[in-house]
Amino acid sequence: MERLTGPAAGAVDPAVPVASGIPASGTPVDPAVPVDPALFREVLGAFASGITVVAAVADDGRPAGLACQSFASLSLDPPLVLLCVGKGSSSWPKVRAAGRFGVSILAEDQRAVCEALGRRGEDKFAGVDWELSAHRAVRVTGALATVDCALEEVHEAGDHYLVTARVLELSASDGGSPLLYYRSAYATGAFG
Repeated sequence: MERLTGPAAGAVDPAVPVASGIPASGTPVDPAVPVDPALFREVLGAFASGITVVAAVADDGRPAGLACQSFASLSLDPPLVLLCVGKGSSSWPKVRAAGRFGVSILAEDQRAVCEALGRRGEDKFAGVDWELSAHRAVRVTGALATVDCALEEVHEAGDHYLVTARVLELSASDGGSPLLYYRSAYATGAFG
């Protein structure tokens, strides 16, 4: 595979990988040419992701949260996770203001929970069983795993916020399979 390096456009170095589609000459792709959003969704939809609920207790004492498929571990030392939240989310400002939140990794039978937390509206938790942890993080009952978090940093990243959070406590169930999102649809699979 060809490799590029350095700030100079066109500099070629075998130590840095080149993304497919970049000419062998090292000439940068024109950033003024937009990426087709439909193609972007189609191609990135080939990456299956788990679905989580990110939730906290809002200032009014009620749970506030959102469904989130952009969640990952970031660091072991210190223990950090990251998630990406759309700037248009009406729930994120409430979760952010709380400073502490829970991430519940949904099980394959929790599609209704995902749909409830994915909709717009004030009472997303109507009909959703949840509990409050010792860290004041909201945990969805029946989730495969939960992660209690303290907000660390929020960065603007295009039409999303890139959020890093410190892990305060972890728990996991003994088994089950995750609810996945794949090619713009829910998916499940047997995992041992």
